[in-house]
Amino acid sequence: MFAELISLLSAAIWFIFPAYLANATPVVFGGGRSIDGGRVFTDGRPIFGPGKTIRGFLAGLIAGSLFGILQGLAAGQFGFYATLGFLLSLGALTGDLLGSFIKRRMKLERGSAAPGLDQLGFVVLALLFASMVFVPPWEVILTILIITPPIHLATNFIGHKLKLKDRPY
Repeated sequence: MFAELISLLSAAIWFIFPAYLANATPVVFGGGRSIDGGRVFTDGRPIFGPGKTIRGFLAGLIAGSLFGILQGLAAGQFGFYATLGFLLSLGALTGDLLGSFIKRRMKLERGSAAPGLDQLGFVVLALLFASMVFVPPWEVILTILIITPPIHLATNFIGHKLKLKDRPY
């Protein structure tokens, strides 16, 4: 039973890691021009806000995609994992943008907490995008949905301690 649990956790992390990496990379390599260019939505609030930058988005997409390529080399399935890594990364970053868009509509400022949306929005969109080429077993999906919130909170706390993030959540 313990070996099966470790195997399931390993499979879940192996599968979703490009999305995790894509979501975390903009914290380190972001900055510069915002994706929305400072434009506002019809409600007069920023579309995404200044924290969502072109450089951060591209850095996340590249980092997650490169990890997918490494997975492909390790597994001997280059094309599949390269595509999967790209889709997981693009989905994660799109999910994060969607989360920011929703938070702006809710009148939440940059960095404000939105429990659930912050921890799961990026991973749900990553899974949706990845489903174009592969749908993991339901046990893997459930494991990803269970482990992502504590992993997200822990990595944000570490990012805060390393002075990469203003808030620990």
